[in-house]
Amino acid sequence: MLEVLLVIAVSFVFSFATVWVICRISHKNAWYDKIDERKIHTGDVPRLGGVGFSAVFIIVSMILIFARTEVHVGIRFIPVFIGLCITLVCGIFDDFYTLASKTKLLIQCIAGLLVVIPAYVFQHLFTFNDNFLMLTWLRIPLSFLWIVGLTNAINFIDGVDGLAGGVSAIIALTYAVIFASFTTNGSITLFCVSLAAAIGGFLVFNLPIPQAKIFMGDGGSQFLGFTLAILPLLDQGTTRLSLPIPYVAALLLIPILDMVSAVWRRLRDGRPIDSPDKAHVHHKLMNMGLNAWGVDGVLYSLQIILGILVFLAVKFQNRLSISLTFLGCSLLIAIIFFTAIHFLNRHKNLQAGRDAGKTGSS
Repeated sequence: MLEVLLVIAVSFVFSFATVWVICRISHKNAWYDKIDERKIHTGDVPRLGGVGFSAVFIIVSMILIFARTEVHVGIRFIPVFIGLCITLVCGIFDDFYTLASKTKLLIQCIAGLLVVIPAYVFQHLFTFNDNFLMLTWLRIPLSFLWIVGLTNAINFIDGVDGLAGGVSAIIALTYAVIFASFTTNGSITLFCVSLAAAIGGFLVFNLPIPQAKIFMGDGGSQFLGFTLAILPLLDQGTTRLSLPIPYVAALLLIPILDMVSAVWRRLRDGRPIDSPDKAHVHHKLMNMGLNAWGVDGVLYSLQIILGILVFLAVKFQNRLSISLTFLGCSLLIAIIFFTAIHFLNRHKNLQAGRDAGKTGSS
């Protein structure tokens, strides 16, 4: 417990300090977020906050790997460390120069390969304590697609002060509780609490109090997506206790469903997949009258509910019917939520159109 508290304190304090310094440097050099038609903020706000918590997490993780004498994990983790750095640097370049989508995808694929090559992959379809439903040859392609997809998913919900960071912190804490409760993988548990604490140091400046002082930028959102994708893949080298994909996917349903709906929406309308719009879940909630705090409160609450259900699903992993029931409940709740928000928002837009028509005719 003392080690956990120390990691939390160090990660939070250094993240807070680093983000504060970055904020001052950004104001001095006018490194501000670009305002366009899809942005909902006003004024000059720096967008490099993700550099602060990402750098702190990388440094703390490397110290933990080698300080805890887990040499087999340390050697295997070096390619993952390189992948983390590549993802962060790619995001920073994107913040400054707006990289082409194909270039970003290529870099993300390289980072994904650096994780799956040393065999950090999904091992099982469900229970991870025995050889039940091993994935065999599907392990590498499924894990690779998971990493690349989720690297982009967090960016889709990064549109309201405190949203992407808060949701990611809750996910990281849920990971930590699961690893601490059901495995002996102490290092990965510490990784998770370190990430959550580092995000916490950033959230001090990013929460809507009354508005964010700095954004995480693409560097931060891509790094968070990549990191949340690989944390459940990390194991103890010889025991291969990676968390099965249905549990992880259920935990990350908010960014996953928002990304899936965005891709479907753009394909349906004949637009490029990477074309921006203002129809993400947070945009819909704000269109329904919620402010930034309201959006955060709703989606934080949904994420906590999903976390509890996934924890229970893992707890009853050896009783597959009960475990699947909890996973099914998480999926059902998330789908009902997204469907309800879609139709409520659609009704509000239609009503606004009818009201505008009546006003114009009068």
